[in-house]
Amino acid sequence: MAAAGHTGAAPRTHVQVATHGTGSAKAETGLPVLDHLLGRLAQFAAFDLALEVSPGAPLEAVAAAGRALGEGLSGPLRVGGARGHGSAVVPADEALAHVALEASGRPLVVSNVDLSAAHVGGLDTDLVARFLRELAEGAALTLHVRLIEGEDTQHVLEAIFKALGVALAQACRPRVPKED
Repeated sequence: MAAAGHTGAAPRTHVQVATHGTGSAKAETGLPVLDHLLGRLAQFAAFDLALEVSPGAPLEAVAAAGRALGEGLSGPLRVGGARGHGSAVVPADEALAHVALEASGRPLVVSNVDLSAAHVGGLDTDLVARFLRELAEGAALTLHVRLIEGEDTQHVLEAIFKALGVALAQACRPRVPKED
């Protein structure tokens, strides 16, 4: 289990991640749509996740949640024997997303997804791009997100977070030793 706390100008956060869990999540970011998406990530990763962000402006809460989750996963992504990379293509209704990542030590997000004009549950979805950047920074990940298909914004977001969960789970798993 990894835990991280962050204080300072950003909202206070607390995160606990058990990468060998059951997929349960208790996300309290103050943004119901982000809480839901984090629940889907935990479910598809089979992580047990507890993430709390003190109340604040949506942009600050999203950034704090992404950073805290990244910091919470940084150790499990680099523990001796961890694969350190993962890739998944996952649907959500008509949407299909591909997420590939590597615990490279060089934070970077490359994405073809532009949801800056869309709104879901009162959340400007360009804030989700901020979440992914902060996640990549916190965990020092190279993260590629590709939307293969999708029209409905909620489905696009679900596909991305589900694929992210599967890719993170792969990256935290132990490497399989080569047979001689």
